Amino acid sequence: MTERYLTITLQPDWQSGLRTAAKLAKANTYQGEVLNFESPAHFFGQLSEKRWEIVRAAQGKGELSVRELARSVGRDVKRVHEDVVILADLGLLERTESGGVLCPYSSMHIDMYLKAA
Repeated sequence: MTERYLTITLQPDWQSGLRTAAKLAKANTYQGEVLNFESPAHFFGQLSEKRWEIVRAAQGKGELSVRELARSVGRDVKRVHEDVVILADLGLLERTESGGVLCPYSSMHIDMYLKAA
């Protein structure tokens, strides 16, 4: 199986991002996956420090239960579960058939360019 990797981008022009993703999908080889946010506010609103901690704790560990994940980050199971739901909706974590959680990406790159208005 190919190692999966993710590029996180900030592009207000979501249509351009869709066109780029369509071109990548037509390639013969795996080109990685892209998660785009329309603004820095949306990015930082969805990916807080505690959620990043969860992603980092799950990355490369294979399937973990939410309880194991909560233990590894030193947080309450209920709060970690709430964050896992959001991270799974974003595609940074995946739920397994047995109810566990895993981070499918061996690497992630954040492509962010901020410019004065």
